[in-house]
Amino acid sequence: MYTPKILEALPLTNYQIQLKFTDQTAGVVDLSHLAGKGVFTSWNNYVNFKAVSIECGRRLAWPDEIEIDADSLYLKVTGKTPEELFPSLLENYAHA
Repeated sequence: MYTPKILEALPLTNYQIQLKFTDQTAGVVDLSHLAGKGVFTSWNNYVNFKAVSIECGRRLAWPDEIEIDADSLYLKVTGKTPEELFPSLLENYAHA
């Protein structure tokens, strides 16, 4: 299945991002649960969080090599499961 690319990413307050995808799906993703943990400690300076960019439509990127892929963000915006987005996950494969 085709997975939409990110067209727009607008950082909001409280570590939220407004996203728009190529299939016109749009919504807000809350990333506050990541802030201050591991590599996301750089977001303790909120200027770093606001420095988000879109790379090839397939991921959001921040300074310090932080990236989040488009598929996981699309799942959050739509509420879909990975199996709905990637039906091949449901296929049963015969073992040799």
